[in-house]
Amino acid sequence: MTITLSEVARLVEGQPVGPESLPIEGAATLTCARPGEITLADSSRLAAQLARSQASAVIVGAGFQPAGLPYIVVRDVHAAFAKIVQHFRPRRPPRNLGISPHAQIAASARLSTGVQIHPLATLADDVTIGPRSIIHSGVRLLEGCQIGADVTIFPNAVLYENTIVGDRTIIHAGVILGAYGFGYSLVGGKHQLSHQLGHVEIGSDVEIGSASTVDRGTYGPTIIGDGTKIDNHVMVGHNVRIGRHNLICSQAGLAGSASTGDYVVIAGQVGVRDHVHIGDGAMLGGQSGVMADVPAGRRVVGSPAIDEKEQYHVWAATHKLPAMRKKMHELERQIAELASRLEAESAEHARDAA
Repeated sequence: MTITLSEVARLVEGQPVGPESLPIEGAATLTCARPGEITLADSSRLAAQLARSQASAVIVGAGFQPAGLPYIVVRDVHAAFAKIVQHFRPRRPPRNLGISPHAQIAASARLSTGVQIHPLATLADDVTIGPRSIIHSGVRLLEGCQIGADVTIFPNAVLYENTIVGDRTIIHAGVILGAYGFGYSLVGGKHQLSHQLGHVEIGSDVEIGSASTVDRGTYGPTIIGDGTKIDNHVMVGHNVRIGRHNLICSQAGLAGSASTGDYVVIAGQVGVRDHVHIGDGAMLGGQSGVMADVPAGRRVVGSPAIDEKEQYHVWAATHKLPAMRKKMHELERQIAELASRLEAESAEHARDAA
């Protein structure tokens, strides 16, 4: 599949600089590229790293002229490089498996046109699947689940009863939607599970990463808004309401009845306590512990989370603590010396007076 530098340039509508007959046999990132492969550098700040790379050529944007290496100038570095990667490693064409005879499908389930149900998937009573949706092997859809059009549910995801999934949503492997919420009452010295009568509603164009969980509501729905993207290993508690187009990164957790507005960004390992509201466009920095409402547009960080500018002042002061402690001990020593000297002078004056 080897092609020349000029052929790569034509593929991405770019301008080659260097020997156009240079053979290119693959594409890889800067740290992984080997001789014969082309890489990408989307910023001149990568010049030093590029100089250490074994790549034979590089894709760059306008204004970056790497020294000593053939390159191709393009308008969009990442779009161009993606096209090159797909040329050398084309995606496997999806196979339309139709409805597998090895799937377990209840007689009352309703399947629209173009639906694919892979082997060993299980569809319980009253499940509905919209047009062209794909249910992979090992998926379990319990009673009353409603799946929209063009949805993809990857292997071994489990959707508890009455879960609703909007159009064009992607649910990755191992996701659990609609498990019981973590709510208990202490009755007679024992923790008794609270009512678990709700369900989960996932909007359209949502993506939920592998091994993430969304618990059902106590009485009504836990809601994930349209366009929201959830990373792997995210926990969404019961009665939570996530707005539209949120970004929620890995290992974040939202406790019961928390809520967010639209276009909220929640970084990795953030913890949001119960009944807290995060306003539209707010950003929560990594490992933040959010204990109170966050106004719209605010950026917070730290635990407990506070405004990022204030937190940076706190961190700056914290880093100065060792030097401040040393200075304090020096001041204490000087004060002790002054006190001793004053005491000696006072005693001497007393003797003179006598």
